[in-house]
Amino acid sequence: MTATLTPPGLSSTSASRRPLTLLAGLAGFSAAVTTLAGCLAIALVGWFLADGGIHGAPREALRTGGLAWLTGHGSGLHVHGVPITALPLGLTLVCAVVVWRFGLRLGEQVAGHGPDAEALSDGDRDWTVPAAVGIFSASYVIVAVVTVVLSGTSQTAPSTNAVVLWSLALTVLIGGTGVAIGSGRAAVWLSLAPQAVRGSLHAAGTILAAFVAISTVTFLVALALDLGAAMNVMSQLHLDTGDGIMFVLLTLVVVPNAVIFSGCYLLGPGFMVGTHTLVSPSVVAIGAVPMFPLLAALPDSGPTPAWVPALLALPVLCGVVGAFLSQRRNPTVAWDEGALRGLVGGALAGIGFGLLAAVSGGAVGPGRMREVGPQAGEVLWHGIVSFGMGGLVGGLIATWWIRRSMLVEDDD
Repeated sequence: MTATLTPPGLSSTSASRRPLTLLAGLAGFSAAVTTLAGCLAIALVGWFLADGGIHGAPREALRTGGLAWLTGHGSGLHVHGVPITALPLGLTLVCAVVVWRFGLRLGEQVAGHGPDAEALSDGDRDWTVPAAVGIFSASYVIVAVVTVVLSGTSQTAPSTNAVVLWSLALTVLIGGTGVAIGSGRAAVWLSLAPQAVRGSLHAAGTILAAFVAISTVTFLVALALDLGAAMNVMSQLHLDTGDGIMFVLLTLVVVPNAVIFSGCYLLGPGFMVGTHTLVSPSVVAIGAVPMFPLLAALPDSGPTPAWVPALLALPVLCGVVGAFLSQRRNPTVAWDEGALRGLVGGALAGIGFGLLAAVSGGAVGPGRMREVGPQAGEVLWHGIVSFGMGGLVGGLIATWWIRRSMLVEDDD
C-alpha cells in the first residue's frame, strides 16, 4: 500500500544524485538573479537612451534597477522625502512566475531524493519538499538582502523587513507549490484529502480566475472608451524616446493594480484615488489626478448612470459560472456536497481577492496621493458574500445538471 504513495522518480539510487542543498540553493539564487538582472539591464538601457550616458554614471542606473526590483518585493522607497509604498504588481507577477518555474524545475530534480518505499513503510518521514523549499527560500532572501544593501541609501530607505517577508511569501507559497508539484508529492498529498476539499479548492480557483478575467475586460473597455484622453496625457508629457520607453514600462507594471481596482469597483466598495475620494458604482467623487495614462479609465465625478449598479451582478455571475464549470470537471450527485463545494469555493475566492486588494494600493505621491487603492476589509466582505452566493447557486445548478444527465443516460 505504501508503494502506491511513492512520488514519481523515488528510488534507492537517490543518494547518487546531486545533493539537495546544492540544487535548492542554486535554484533560489537563479530565481532571484534572473529577474534582478532583467531590471538592471532595463535600467541601463533606459539610462543610455535617455541622454546617451552623458549624465550620471552606470552605477546610478544599476542602483535604480535594483530599487525597481526591490519595489516588486514590497520594499517601498522614498523619493525626495516622499514615501512610495504601492506595489507594482506587474513586476511582482513576473517575479512570481520566475519563482514558480524554478520551483517546478527544482521539484523535478529532487523527485528522487528522500526515503525510498521501504523506508517510508518503516515509518521514515519524507522531508524532501520542506528541506528544498527552506534552502530555496534562504538563497533567494540572501540575494534580496544583498540587493537592499547595495541599492538602498539613506535617502531612498527601502524596507529590508518588507523585502524579506515578500521574498519568503513568493518562495514558500509560489515556489514551494512548484516544488511540491514538480516532485510529485502534491499529487500524493491531494489524493489523501477528501473529495469535497479538492472540489472546493478547484471551485475557488475557477471563480477567482473568472472574476479576474471579467475585471480585466472591464478595465480595458473603460480605458478604450477614453483612449483619446490617455494619448493626450502621453503627448503633454513631451517625453523623448528613452523616457517614453521607460514610462510605458512603468505603466505596464501597474496594469495588474488597475485590474484589481476594477474588480473592487465591480464588487461595490470601489477604490480611492487620493484622500477623501471614491470611485464606486454608486458615486464617483474625485478631484484633479496626476497625468498618468491609465487614469483615463476613471469615470467622471458625480452620480453614476442608472445602469451602472447592475454591474454588481457580475461577481455573483462569476461565482455561478465558476462553480458550475468546476463541478462539471469534478462532478457530484449529492445536493449537499454540490452546494458546499460552491459555497466554500466562493468564500475562498472572496478571501483570495481580498488579499489581492490588500496589496494593490498604497502611497504613490505627496499630499492626498498618499492614499490610493481599495478598502481591503470591505472588498473582502463583499467578495465572500457575492462569490459565496454565486458559488452556492452554481453548485446547485451543476448538481441538478449532472443528476439530470445521468437520468437521461439511464433512460437511453
